Amino acid sequence: MNAFDYIIVGAGSAGCVMANRLSADGRSRVLLLEAGGTDQRFWVQVPIGYGKCFYDPRVNWMYRTEPEAALGGRSGYWPRGKLLGGSGAINAMVFVRGHPLDFDDWQAAGNPGWGWRDVLPYFQRLEDSEVRGECRGIGGPMSVSDIAGDAHPLCDAFLQAGAEAGLARNHDFNGASPEGIGYYQITVRNGRRVSTASAYLRPAIGRPNLYVKTDAHVTGIGFNGTRATHVTFARRGTLFAMSAAREIVLCAGAINTPQLLQLSGVGPAAHLQSLGIPVLRDSPAVGRHLQDHLCIDYLYRARVPSLNEALRPWHGKLRAGLKYLATRRGPLALSLNQAGGFVRSRSDLARPDLQLYFSPLSYTRAPKGTRPLMNPDPFPGFLLSAQPCRPASRGRVEIRSANPRDPPRIMPNSLDSVRDVDDLVHGARLLRALATTRSLSAVIAEEMHPGAHVQTREQIVEDIRERCSSVFHPVGTCRMGADPGDAVVDHRLRVHGIEALRIVDASIFPSITSGNTNAPVIMVAEKAADLVLEDAARS
Repeated sequence: MNAFDYIIVGAGSAGCVMANRLSADGRSRVLLLEAGGTDQRFWVQVPIGYGKCFYDPRVNWMYRTEPEAALGGRSGYWPRGKLLGGSGAINAMVFVRGHPLDFDDWQAAGNPGWGWRDVLPYFQRLEDSEVRGECRGIGGPMSVSDIAGDAHPLCDAFLQAGAEAGLARNHDFNGASPEGIGYYQITVRNGRRVSTASAYLRPAIGRPNLYVKTDAHVTGIGFNGTRATHVTFARRGTLFAMSAAREIVLCAGAINTPQLLQLSGVGPAAHLQSLGIPVLRDSPAVGRHLQDHLCIDYLYRARVPSLNEALRPWHGKLRAGLKYLATRRGPLALSLNQAGGFVRSRSDLARPDLQLYFSPLSYTRAPKGTRPLMNPDPFPGFLLSAQPCRPASRGRVEIRSANPRDPPRIMPNSLDSVRDVDDLVHGARLLRALATTRSLSAVIAEEMHPGAHVQTREQIVEDIRERCSSVFHPVGTCRMGADPGDAVVDHRLRVHGIEALRIVDASIFPSITSGNTNAPVIMVAEKAADLVLEDAARS
């Protein structure tokens, strides 16, 4: 069969949701295409195994950005999921919705139906939360676990330090307000990672009207006039074409979705013409408005035990492994980002502008230009980290050739905005302030990076440029908005000027949310499924 009602490109965090919801009627024929393979791998399923997936080309696109002058000429490493579940199958599993005002901003930017009151029901629909509260969801597909009782004891020192520094305690970042510090919630159930592949796709995969093809690298979208009608994909050396009677839904993510549109003739006309690609629609915003969170880490040698001792030596790994196999608990069942929160660097701000992370483990990165070390340090240590919530810098993604196998150029334009530099300086100073509190200073033997010699603003900025890195939250490259000259999709996620083509992934974010982006992507997919089904019912 080569004709379907819906074709979904990309079985990541959004694509698996769409496959489940669009095939639920039992009648609509749905084809889900994924360039990668299965998520049924040991280190994908074990929560802490994401470190093992960080450089694994079998499950990871392993993208590199173009060198950035503002980062000392460094080329950033951007892992992206290439398997069922997408980046949500190899991420750190932190579940954060974002600030309610983030979504009110989306609506105010000309996107009706995307305010906080509109999206909250979809957040509630998707989750099955261990944390109870008025705006939490129970019984949804995604398990959200409270790790407070299992986190490393060093987290207590961080939380006490926050209290000493005047930071409020928050027991639920996904409650009425995310502001404050506390333990992160993660997408884990019974000691196993929960991605949308396990939560949405696996329960639906037996439906006779749902077809899933892995190892299917989509090479282009075909059109009849301005209507999207079919996709081509390469699988095991053979090129296939499949048609969609109703819609094609792109869920390939903030890097691959704009790449595929440009390969198919939808994008900035001058760039496409320079590569010999016929222009179907001049859409200048395709690939533009790239946003990402940048983070600065401060590494401390500890006076007390950390996770380094449990996860570096062979006997520690053996002990942790046996505990995990016997009980599905212990350090292997958790994320390394165990505590943190959302804080305001200045009292005059209306909402938090910094996200903090506390990891009771440390690793020293290799010299510039070489691959980072992912093994824990051979001494007790921990990481304090800060990232600005809403960066002002904007980058872009563009294809480098007409060959679908060539990775696109990723140009984040990091720290282009002076405000972003200032925000990271505020974050670095806050980390230092926390380290000098009674509770944290008592467990710190030495600040190893950047080190006590870095004190002035100029020195802090130089250190930020040398060491800051992505937290892997790229969004916005096919953003939602009313103006086709500055946005790619409308408020119903339909591609401007194209029929039967919709985008459902992080690329449609009008602006980046405050915090980790996986939960908002799943919310977008839940809402998008309703939009698709509503439009189908009208036709």
